[in-house]
Amino acid sequence: MVALQEGVITKETKFKCVNGFYVGNTLRGCHCGGGVRDLNKGIFNSCNAYFAGTFRNFYNKFETTAEGHARWTEHMKSFGLGEYLGTDLPTGRPGRIPDTEYYDRAYGEGRWASSYIISNAIGQGEVAATPIQLANMTAAIANRGHYYTPHVIKRIAGSSRIDTRFTEPKRTTIDAKHFETVIESMTNVYEYGTARHLKIPGVTIAGKTGTVENFTLIDGIRFQLTDHSLFVAFAPVEDPKIAIAVFIEHGYYGGRYAGHIASLMIEKYLKGEITRTDMEKRMLEKTLEHEYAKPYLCQPFEINEYEW
Repeated sequence: MVALQEGVITKETKFKCVNGFYVGNTLRGCHCGGGVRDLNKGIFNSCNAYFAGTFRNFYNKFETTAEGHARWTEHMKSFGLGEYLGTDLPTGRPGRIPDTEYYDRAYGEGRWASSYIISNAIGQGEVAATPIQLANMTAAIANRGHYYTPHVIKRIAGSSRIDTRFTEPKRTTIDAKHFETVIESMTNVYEYGTARHLKIPGVTIAGKTGTVENFTLIDGIRFQLTDHSLFVAFAPVEDPKIAIAVFIEHGYYGGRYAGHIASLMIEKYLKGEITRTDMEKRMLEKTLEHEYAKPYLCQPFEINEYEW
């Protein structure tokens, strides 16, 4: 949406995926199977190369990386990312949208380029977000450009209103027309893409799978563990009532555990019952206990200077 807003891509802009994309001479992987991707196919196939190409196009618009990154940071923060949302809960974390000063400290002032931070293109790298921020971001997409500060209190007995900070909309920096373009592709995630096996009868859902790389240190050695499973969604597409983010530690790819759970929760919320009993049965019977026992069985993971 940021790239559409800044005019550096259209929905027809295409990038080639060679089972990944190159940073210098290093191939960074992708699981989409390769091919030529436009915006729609890039999103519903979850193509890393598409997002990386879009990211590069955005930064190439500006005279300096710092100028482009300042604009990128502004857009990201307009979705409530990178700072406390101001909910009525006593706990939380701000997440992280790394700004220009962050990278100047890491690499030296003006001594970094978009290739240094290319992992941000797929929401990894130095980007950090909490589940409530991801659900809030998804609500902003569902609302076509605004969100309300998340809150637990719906009403107070004897009062006609709650604090206005929970009732006044916060606007993103993206024009409404660009949301429709992306929502169409998020809907196709369920129709043709990475969540096509998760469709709920009678409910139109827009979603996005996420596969989160997972590393840990054991006795000073860096190990790669099983990926985390991430899924965000909202429904119904035409009249949204629920936005959700599900994060399952060591849950493999996004459409495996997180996608199942998100879809089932959406159906239960909207219909009051579960009709995808096959999917419910699978989630009730599956366990990840074997994954949680894995760290001491893993092998060290080789990394190079291009990988985070």
